[in-house]
Amino acid sequence: MADLSDVLKKEKIHSFLVNKDGERLFQYFKNNKLENKMNKINSVTKSITSSLIGIATNQGLIPDISTPIKEFFPSLRNDLDERKQLITIDHLLTMSAGFDWPEMTDWRGWPQMIHSGNWVKYCLDKPLLNSPGESMNYNSGCSHLLLAILQKATSKSAEQFANEHLFSHLTFNDYIWHSDPQGINIGGFGIHLTVHDMLKFGELYLRQGKKGKQQLISEEWIASTTVAKYMTYPHFGHYARHWWVHEDTTSDKFYFAMGMGGQYICVVPTRGIVIATTCDTHGRTLTPLRIVKSLLSQYEVS
Repeated sequence: MADLSDVLKKEKIHSFLVNKDGERLFQYFKNNKLENKMNKINSVTKSITSSLIGIATNQGLIPDISTPIKEFFPSLRNDLDERKQLITIDHLLTMSAGFDWPEMTDWRGWPQMIHSGNWVKYCLDKPLLNSPGESMNYNSGCSHLLLAILQKATSKSAEQFANEHLFSHLTFNDYIWHSDPQGINIGGFGIHLTVHDMLKFGELYLRQGKKGKQQLISEEWIASTTVAKYMTYPHFGHYARHWWVHEDTTSDKFYFAMGMGGQYICVVPTRGIVIATTCDTHGRTLTPLRIVKSLLSQYEVS
């Protein structure tokens, strides 16, 4: 992979780590300062949100994901659109709740709830374009509602819950997690992490939720949340439950967390590979994904 560094330099990638079977196979940093930088990982946050919902569900703190969210947001019982009462936790995980939410089109990747004084209310008040479960539409509001549910179910902030049940066990170096005006940690894009800690999170998924002898996330949750459910954006891949899934004939099937600007955690179970990358590609979010696909297809990483 000697020429990979040249590709990464040309594409202005900040960091690129490759582990195989838990051992460092390759690493690249644009400069020394970036090795320990806390990166704004944007929508990679969503996959961490999914893991926390899984932990809380496995602990019995959150009911089955088929539970209607009206159990946590009673105001939905009075909404003029009765279909909102059918929205479940799983619809939020698969972003198939049906809300009018043009995040990938008119909003150009910036959910307009950030301009609201109450993000949860903003999300719940949005009209439905489709019935729940009908189709997937990228929606950071769904992710935020998930952490609002987590906070209600656990009486803890997502940050407190994550540190207790996940981050401390993975020995994260440091992190920042921003909150909305009501103090709810942002479920769709609020975390800053080092690329090393991003890799640790990917390694946990590769190991089926185990850290040493501890089962932090159940194997069943990982299996069910990384299987393709909807194909809405062919240039990204299939969507699972807050993870993307790449599957074609040119390279190994893998799943990945993706954040605006080119932040990625990619897990390739068939090869025991985890890749974490950070950069600031602005409008070229897909650049690192193309590099990962090329890497897996061109090199027999074994």
